[in-house]
Amino acid sequence: MKAAELIFIPLAGMGHLVSAVELAKRIAERDERISITILVMKFRFAELESYIHSLQTDGLVDKCIEFLVLPELGISIDSSSRDFILKYIDAYKPIVKQTVQERVINRPDSAVRLFRGFVFDMLYMDMMDVANELNLPCYVFFPSGAGFLSLMMRLQSLSDDHGVDVTEFTDPETELDIPGFRNRVPNKVLPSMLRDKDFACSFLLNQARRYRDAKGIIINTFMELESDALNAVSKGRDIPRIYPVGPIINLNSKNGGRPDGSNGNRDSILLWLDDQPPASVVFLCFGSMGTVGVEQVREVANGLEQSGHRFVWALRRPPSGGGYLGTRDYESFEGVLPDGFLDRTAGIGRVIGWAPQAAILSHQATGAFVSHCGWNSTLESLWCGVPIAAWPMYAEQQLNAFKLVRELGLAVEIRLDYLWDRWTQSSNDLVKADELAKGIRQVMHADSEVRKKAKTIKEESRMAMVEGGSSYTWLGHFVEDVLRT
Repeated sequence: MKAAELIFIPLAGMGHLVSAVELAKRIAERDERISITILVMKFRFAELESYIHSLQTDGLVDKCIEFLVLPELGISIDSSSRDFILKYIDAYKPIVKQTVQERVINRPDSAVRLFRGFVFDMLYMDMMDVANELNLPCYVFFPSGAGFLSLMMRLQSLSDDHGVDVTEFTDPETELDIPGFRNRVPNKVLPSMLRDKDFACSFLLNQARRYRDAKGIIINTFMELESDALNAVSKGRDIPRIYPVGPIINLNSKNGGRPDGSNGNRDSILLWLDDQPPASVVFLCFGSMGTVGVEQVREVANGLEQSGHRFVWALRRPPSGGGYLGTRDYESFEGVLPDGFLDRTAGIGRVIGWAPQAAILSHQATGAFVSHCGWNSTLESLWCGVPIAAWPMYAEQQLNAFKLVRELGLAVEIRLDYLWDRWTQSSNDLVKADELAKGIRQVMHADSEVRKKAKTIKEESRMAMVEGGSSYTWLGHFVEDVLRT
């Protein structure tokens, strides 16, 4: 008998949705008394549609999790506008409220299945208005790291308690004290959204304010990785209970969100990796929204040749609309790569579009990961014991990269302050071929300290998830608290 029900409302983008679904699975597997309904607000990502379809054949979803895709909005909202997400949430509030009332609260078995509250994505906190109207508790799912959470709470406190204009943190040589960081953090690695006075900064600060009103924060990290940041932020004023339950990652996706559902590319690249020596291949991939311009593509190609290492490069093109839209495959690489590059590197490298990232990182031939340092990608890489060459691009990735390189020694630096603007489709600089080649050589060195630390954190990440481990224990605390609500 199901004794309690939670409603998850994840952000409708692959980086947030996949980890939210994996968290829901972990909770449902942990205690059969808890059922979960996942509400997805409709958005036109090809990868999203493919992923949702793949869930229909997942036995656990059918048994323990109800997956509801809400109807599309009757209005058009420009997804390339910077305030898109706020308009999107506001437009969906009445639909969410009506759905929860009709499909959950007033369902025939509501007398035996008690609704215990919401779990909102870290960027969907304005949905708390719906929870308040229904007089129901809510939790935050924070799919980023504890370092970023600590930064958000610090900035919100500086703004509200001390009257500091945090949009003025623009001097690249100035540094900021962030609780849980051993080193002072330079402004140049703070998220670029903070300098957007018109929308992004106020949006982030408002999310942080509302975290303090939640019943708890479920965060996708683990004590062995971020104990300093977790301990620091937990001691902050008005901070709800924090549950570090990560790494929450999906290593078993059938198609990884491939738009056409095809496994052909996956099979081909894994067969090629089977023929490579152990730890000999560097993998380059910049996430579902990470991309670079043509001039930068050519610098990357030249840097790969200079490095002399085998490689797999997931090269994708920018979205035509920019903003919140994801990347797309090139129809042909000939127009963006240097003349003759594919012929010269045919024996040592593969250039592909979409990449089965988890499968590549898990392969014994993969020796390093040139990454944008998105949090999901970071956790996947650490889980597989693959050291990182850090090339952050947007959002909180610069801060993640700083932590990996300077605080934890789990990555080498390619460029920490590189910035790709998804709205203007431009960058603040070029990463030169020799910078990339240098970073690759460093991270691929067999006796490097970063490689040794990656092996250690691999074991620690796995131990955290098994019975008696830190994340296993914290997930148990969350389940207990839900059932006691």
